[in-house]
Amino acid sequence: MNYNFYESNANLVSPINNKFNKISNPFVLYDILSKIWSSDTCAPRMRANWTKENKTLGQCSITAFLAQDIFGGEVYGVPLADGNFHCFNVVGKSIFDLTSEQFLPIKLDYNNVSLQSRDIHFKKLEKKERYEFLKQKLLEMIGI
Repeated sequence: MNYNFYESNANLVSPINNKFNKISNPFVLYDILSKIWSSDTCAPRMRANWTKENKTLGQCSITAFLAQDIFGGEVYGVPLADGNFHCFNVVGKSIFDLTSEQFLPIKLDYNNVSLQSRDIHFKKLEKKERYEFLKQKLLEMIGI
């Protein structure tokens, strides 16, 4: 399969515990999430523009924090023109942004970034609920 998300050494990343051993790397996680992402998991301000062809639109923070649950590491944010941050994952020397293809053909700059806090992001109840919904659907897909 051809993957369009940004990554550097994502194939070196593996789950931090056996609970997620069916998700051997971020590519497998992307494949599973591609079947789950929907307008229901999209950020409300972006839902009107969400399509199956642009399935990663509005999914960044909930996806990055879910990937952190599976692979560990940190979640960082690329500052956007509207004042928001686009979230992605860093695990050791590996970087992956499972939702970066929503910006194509533009490529984001992963150099001027800041650490993102789950606590701050999840102060927005709707975001926490979307994350929990996405996680529950993922667990169902892998049989947990």
